[in-house]
Amino acid sequence: MIRATGALGAISLAALALGGCAATGTSGKTAAATLTNPLLASGPDPWIVHDGGTFYFMGTKGDRLAIRRTDDLAKLADAPEHVIWTPPASGPNAISIWAPELHRFDGKWYVYYTAAAAGHDDDAHRGIFVLENASADPLKGEWIDRGRVVTGMTGIDGTVFETGGRRYFIYSAYDGPDSVLAIAPMTNPWTLGPGETVIARPDQPFERQGGRQILEGPEFLAGPNGDLFLTYSASACWSDDYALGLLHAAPGSDPLKPESWTKSPRPVLAKAPQNDVYATGHNGFFTTDGGRRTWIVYHANTGADQKCTAARSPRVQRMEWTAQGMPVFPVPSRAGDPVPAPQP
Repeated sequence: MIRATGALGAISLAALALGGCAATGTSGKTAAATLTNPLLASGPDPWIVHDGGTFYFMGTKGDRLAIRRTDDLAKLADAPEHVIWTPPASGPNAISIWAPELHRFDGKWYVYYTAAAAGHDDDAHRGIFVLENASADPLKGEWIDRGRVVTGMTGIDGTVFETGGRRYFIYSAYDGPDSVLAIAPMTNPWTLGPGETVIARPDQPFERQGGRQILEGPEFLAGPNGDLFLTYSASACWSDDYALGLLHAAPGSDPLKPESWTKSPRPVLAKAPQNDVYATGHNGFFTTDGGRRTWIVYHANTGADQKCTAARSPRVQRMEWTAQGMPVFPVPSRAGDPVPAPQP
């Protein structure tokens, strides 16, 4: 649970600059492959899947679900947008289509997304819904609507992860004035089993900025030594202090038990005014090199007081791990500065 700031951040970034591979220059040394953030001018709630040498990108569009496919994230803006689903004119998933995530398991593709009911764009009428596609290519085949995930509370930002041979669903639930993190076992990709539990509440100052007490956008990260990590986005998305928090569970812990999780007292990825980066949040993780390298994708604003709009843009940076198996988060990079790029 370490944020790369100060001397540690300089060491981490210097180490990153030495990684990767690209064309060999006249000196005979190999230069690192790089990209520049942001990847797109707009792309709130970004999500990247790396599958078979291909990167698939999704983000909040509001009125549709769309995928970009590329083998070079530095050229994501050149990849065409493939619309895979548009909402019905009425019903429980008609408006405010947010935070899509593309997952592959059991030989099929699934998209989990947040939506609200037609005519009711409020917290009491939001939920998480699922689409399924049996094609090997998520841009082909038929997407089947598997309906709403029946959760104990209304909420947003559902995600799925597997550990210990079991699959779990976690989401941001509306519990009175708070948004909390709730987890439940799954019986199939769109159905929860009994035992939904709240594992984290907004009880830290960094989780109460912008006038709301919010934990949202939970994302799972498997540690190299068997530790379980969950990041989440803290505070209101319209606040410059929107940031990532971190929960940690020891190897072998039961993720359904609140006592299994320890919360970092400080954000692990936060605004970097020195680099003109603000409101860092709603991330995802993916790996390359056979799982040996871990990357984070997140959105941020390039400038202060830009609120919670479509101007939030996606960024990718390399993650590191300590010898004890704890994640080291990067300092958010300045727009236009080169950073190491994932390779297919």
